[in-house]
Amino acid sequence: MKQNFTVRRGALDGVEAFLRVAQHRSFRRAAAELRVTPSAVSQAIHALEARVGAALFIRTTRSVGLSEAGERFLSRAKPAFEELVAASEAARELGQRPVGLLRLAVPRAVVPLILEPVIASFCQAYPEIEVEIAASEEMVDLAAGGFDAGIRLGQFIAPDMAAVRLTAPFPLIVVGSPAYLRGRKRPADIEDLRDHACLRVRRSNGSIAPWPFVDGNKTLEAIVSGPLIAHDYSTLLGAAIQGVGLAQVPAPLARAPIADGRLLALLTPFAVTSPGVFLYHPGKRQVLPRLRAFIEHVKYRSAQKPRAATNSLARKKAG
Repeated sequence: MKQNFTVRRGALDGVEAFLRVAQHRSFRRAAAELRVTPSAVSQAIHALEARVGAALFIRTTRSVGLSEAGERFLSRAKPAFEELVAASEAARELGQRPVGLLRLAVPRAVVPLILEPVIASFCQAYPEIEVEIAASEEMVDLAAGGFDAGIRLGQFIAPDMAAVRLTAPFPLIVVGSPAYLRGRKRPADIEDLRDHACLRVRRSNGSIAPWPFVDGNKTLEAIVSGPLIAHDYSTLLGAAIQGVGLAQVPAPLARAPIADGRLLALLTPFAVTSPGVFLYHPGKRQVLPRLRAFIEHVKYRSAQKPRAATNSLARKKAG
């Protein structure tokens, strides 16, 4: 039998009044508990009975009792109403303090750069929040996917999203390993990339991204070719370290392998600047306390890094 799940407008009106009268067997005591007049309670009950199509109470001048219809209504309405109250309390808790599941959609490369340094301290600071990280290069619909927020390079974030900066702008640099460059002429100009194996990234829309550059005041896009196509920068970086070819990656991602000599930065005068990495979400009105807590925590930790670096440099100079 097909059921009709349409909720009639005002179907819940008067239910709380009914439950209080049924509990106390008194319109007056129910009214006092609800902080309304007995007349208001009586009108709410009359309206409910009209919608139900049956008398729910047997009233005399001395007492109030439940009719058979009232007994049936009470047996189902009471647990249902209690569940609604519990649901409201659970939702209110999420809206008032940082608790619950925080779901973030992020690119894989962001995890070691931005999230790993802050996740441990965040989980310690907010033990009632569970953090779920969905690492993928796909541009997900936050609402459809049930995510609180996402993290992306600034140029890939839709203009209708609220964005919070997580990093300063940084260049996209071309890197290659000493092993790959051994016996090859290092590229000195963008045109020289034609003679090199260039590792490329496939965008979430299926297209292969060209390599962007700047030449003076001009922005250029180089169509390159090579033996490997990946869906994320981390894979390209690893392949470049192994000598598969040249890769164009965000500078922060390549900082460590450049510092220890596993990679060399190339074509730096032509490097284009990315706006940086941002956390984005649908807007201020939809920010739950758990997300607000995460944003503030990441901001605080990001602000501590420059201070720590300055203090370290000061200690070295003093020494």
